[in-house]
Amino acid sequence: MFEKLRTRVSNLVNKVATTELKADQLHPILEDFKLSLIENDVAMSVADHICEEMEKRLNGIQVKRLEDRKKIVERKLQEILLEIMATKEKINLLESVGEKRKTNEPYVIVFVGINGTGKTTSIAKVAKLLMKNGCSVVLACSDTYRAGSIEQLEEHAKRLGVRMIKHKYGADPAAVAYDAISHAKAHGINAVLIDTAGRIQTNRNLMNELAKIKRIITPDFTVLTVDALTGNDAVMQAEEFHKSVGIDGTILTKVDADVKGGSALSVTYVTGKPILFIGIGQEYRDLQEFSPEQFTQMILK
Repeated sequence: MFEKLRTRVSNLVNKVATTELKADQLHPILEDFKLSLIENDVAMSVADHICEEMEKRLNGIQVKRLEDRKKIVERKLQEILLEIMATKEKINLLESVGEKRKTNEPYVIVFVGINGTGKTTSIAKVAKLLMKNGCSVVLACSDTYRAGSIEQLEEHAKRLGVRMIKHKYGADPAAVAYDAISHAKAHGINAVLIDTAGRIQTNRNLMNELAKIKRIITPDFTVLTVDALTGNDAVMQAEEFHKSVGIDGTILTKVDADVKGGSALSVTYVTGKPILFIGIGQEYRDLQEFSPEQFTQMILK
């Protein structure tokens, strides 16, 4: 994972380590690095911020005679990357579901994202994770437009051995979500996971409908799934969904095939919301908790 970004970072560290740490010497190297970041799916605003901070923090540093210059550069870059991925909220989904259980109310999660990002598979993965930790789950198919959407989620429900609430195609998506929550309350189910239509982020009518679902059911958590392989489009999706609907966190899918790595940095920066999990395969177990520390170590190693 992230081979290209790792190579560019390594090149930067080597160049800066052999350069006088003054702004006029650092600037051209960091300008080249900025282009490398953009080529690796880092959003322009994020690339600008990283390079500006690197120049500011390295400028004028006095290096002791036996001090490792590479380590200094790596440490400064690691600090900046961790700051970019730091968010105000620290979310532990399992703990949140556990807290809601104490009230005898179901924890409601709405999943949003455009078609092809792996949203429905991510729902099944989260369901498996919750079940593995002793939580009961019901799925809801509020994607009542896309042909095959109901059957797709139903197949996951069968494999997992959980109930799925559905209506006919063309039905009101909010009504499906509402019925699923009512079912969960009546049967003491701990979590409701709601699939929604794969909206194109610029379609205002569909975005409004998604906002209507949230208004009617007031979910505990709204999670956006974005495909790491779509590069800067993932960043645009994250921005638009957060602005139009409001998201609480992200699942970044197909990370196992991502050689660039810029999406992880950019999505967090533009939304201010944490990445909860990364998808690293097609199996239900292939959902990994996202760790900013591990991510930065992976890029810097």
